Amino acid sequence: MNVQEVKGCVFNIQKFSIHDGPGIRTIVFFKGCPLSCKWCSNPESQEFSTTILFDKSSCISCGKCIDICSHKAISLQNKGLIDRDKCINCGACSDICPTTALTKSGNIDSVKDILDEVTKDSVHFRRSGGGITLSGGEPLSQPDFAEALILGAKGRGLHTAMETTGVAPVEVLHRIIPQLDLVLLDIKSFYSQPMEEQVGIKSEVVLKNALIIAELAKEIVIRIPVIPGFNADDKSIKAIASFVKHLNKVQKINLLPYHNYGQNKYDLLGKDYEIIGLNSPSKIEMERYKSIAESFGFICQIGG
Repeated sequence: MNVQEVKGCVFNIQKFSIHDGPGIRTIVFFKGCPLSCKWCSNPESQEFSTTILFDKSSCISCGKCIDICSHKAISLQNKGLIDRDKCINCGACSDICPTTALTKSGNIDSVKDILDEVTKDSVHFRRSGGGITLSGGEPLSQPDFAEALILGAKGRGLHTAMETTGVAPVEVLHRIIPQLDLVLLDIKSFYSQPMEEQVGIKSEVVLKNALIIAELAKEIVIRIPVIPGFNADDKSIKAIASFVKHLNKVQKINLLPYHNYGQNKYDLLGKDYEIIGLNSPSKIEMERYKSIAESFGFICQIGG
């Protein structure tokens, strides 16, 4: 297999990040995720294929998109313009839209194309100890592409990291995790009921895979998104920290306070943002959760 020719679907390449791993990094965002977190700040990443976004405020009702849509998925009478059941996300409408009210999220790119773009910033990586981070979506949901991208990046001397939910078949974990320099592993809850209700999966799946990842990874940082009404309470944070004590190689926990920065994207996708009105945890609350994590012996950081 020529890893440089392997292709996958990505929806963003973000440069000059100082999060998601050490140093200055470039983040490659994969399309597709097996979870459906109600607070997801990248809801366009949940679908595995290209997605069409519609910005009503930019639409001039010219009708060009209606004329070009061969599947009759577009009508001014449709809520959000697009009938998502009919739309095949071909992108013909976004290609012809004169105001970019319709845009396409997701492109099929090769490992070579991505790494050629990423390595333009190699000097910054060398000076800062940075590199490339695979994010999403869920990178493990495109295992062949993820593996090829990691191998290609290592071939170009880049530090490699992955932000992951850990939700993947065991054989995929064994293929990919040992090849990474760093795993940023999300653990959202120890308890199954809130996980099923808010994320769409049992917590046991994540926790079982976390134990496997801990045996395979070179280095792990645990990330906990702190969501009011889901896990923003002492009991939930204690339960996660207690579980993480059983994982090898984990010295650090990052607490990520809830934000609603991605809320507008739900409108662009014709979806409802189900947790509207939710407030971010206060600084006092976050400091208390930080103290709980530190009481278990971890280095704990808010954000990152």
